Amino acid sequence: MSERFSWPRIAAVIRKEAVQMRRDRLTLAMIVGVPLMQLFLFGFAINVNPKHLPTAVSIDDPGPLADSVVAALENSSYFEIVKATNSPEVARRLLDEGRVSFVVEIPQNFSRDLVRGLKPSILVEADATDPAASANATGALQAILDSALRDDLVGPLAARAIQAPSYSLVLHPLYNPESITQYNVVPGLLAVILTMSMVLMTCLALTRERERGTYENLLAMPVTPVELMIGKIAPNIVVGAVQSALVLCVARYVFGVPMIGSLALLAAALLLFIVANLAVGYTFSTVAENQLQAMQMTMFFLLPAILLSGFAFPFRGMPVWAQWIGEILPSTHFLRVVRGILLKGNGALEIWPDIWPLVLFLFVAGGIALLRFRRTLD
Repeated sequence: MSERFSWPRIAAVIRKEAVQMRRDRLTLAMIVGVPLMQLFLFGFAINVNPKHLPTAVSIDDPGPLADSVVAALENSSYFEIVKATNSPEVARRLLDEGRVSFVVEIPQNFSRDLVRGLKPSILVEADATDPAASANATGALQAILDSALRDDLVGPLAARAIQAPSYSLVLHPLYNPESITQYNVVPGLLAVILTMSMVLMTCLALTRERERGTYENLLAMPVTPVELMIGKIAPNIVVGAVQSALVLCVARYVFGVPMIGSLALLAAALLLFIVANLAVGYTFSTVAENQLQAMQMTMFFLLPAILLSGFAFPFRGMPVWAQWIGEILPSTHFLRVVRGILLKGNGALEIWPDIWPLVLFLFVAGGIALLRFRRTLD
């Protein structure tokens, strides 16, 4: 039996949907929050031309010429001198730990050889694990150094200034000398994939119980909130381990990503990162009332994890406030850990500055989840 088309009935359905949407405050918050987050992140935080990159200088020949080189680097918008030393080993260690992006080495007898017209070398070592982060600064080096020495080569040395150039710039891009994009992107995808899958799977853990009507049975079990959280999280650790093994195998045998460091150390860091994300998902599951809200909260967390961690855009190119937010996210620290182990061969000492924030994040997220756990259906 067919009925005539009715606008009043359509209007009634629209009113019903509007009332239901108005009552779903979390969905309303996502409708407003996600576009605003995208607008502010892309508008203010994303910068593909990072400047003020941390730089260490190793000066074996102190003097006016070396001072001019350092001053020119500091006055440029690309470099920020954070360490001056006379030990190349100390400067290189800072590069290995990721605390600086460049090391500029002024060798012994630099001034003497420059005066004699022997074209001494200035060695610049760059962290090329993220080629996009250092490309523009590297391209500006020659012009910066030329202008640095031009004012010193006057009088009897004016003939040296005419030469182009009066020194030799030796650039060593380390850890990824060929600037292969896959070496940077594929290890980063490990962090993104684990963040998305681990948070989502655990976020659905309790919301699925509520929707299926089995949450009451779960509450009746003689288990503590800690035991319940561990029981919900533990099976997903195996899932995360399988995903990690799959991604690493593809990275090695399909994309040829080098694996210089200890795989056992990487496995330990992976376990910590997986559990931290599972704790986030479990925390979300104590807030979300249904699976739709759980997925929305997952996307709300995943977006900053991609944009503010240094995966999609250079981390040091972001403004300070965005870097502060990025430092809170576990994906930021894990990206540094996985790239450091695979590309640099970092050990436990080098990755520790990024391991303890993951531990702290795990305890904070787990603590919030336990505080929010409810023993009732209300």
